[in-house]
Amino acid sequence: MKYLHTMIRVTDPAKTIAFFETLGLKEVRRMESEKGRFTLIFLSVPGDESAEVELTHNWDPEDYDEGRNFGHLAYRVDNIYDTCQRLMDSGVTINRPPRDGHMAFVRTPDNISIELLQADGALDPAEPWASMPNTGKW
Repeated sequence: MKYLHTMIRVTDPAKTIAFFETLGLKEVRRMESEKGRFTLIFLSVPGDESAEVELTHNWDPEDYDEGRNFGHLAYRVDNIYDTCQRLMDSGVTINRPPRDGHMAFVRTPDNISIELLQADGALDPAEPWASMPNTGKW
């Protein structure tokens, strides 16, 4: 058995791809089905193409609930503070800041939770993260 991908439904592929590109993922392939009226977009971290995220865009409008019932995707990052700063600079809300230097949560444009975990243990607590409150749901 081999892990293939995790699928999430998205309403705005361009916004969601931009979000994941800010995290460091890149599009690796795309499939469109005229008959099925959907597009599948596969993204992965360069150098780790075996762990993909599949974005499913149904062409006919649908309302998706908050996505929290999905759970979350998790990514290990080299520097959680730099990653969170890059996301904030791109307009992403840090829902659960990395106060402990180890873990943070953000959400995609469709409210899917993304967990960010510091590689190789935790960094020393640092401001502004150490005193930053949670925002919204994560």
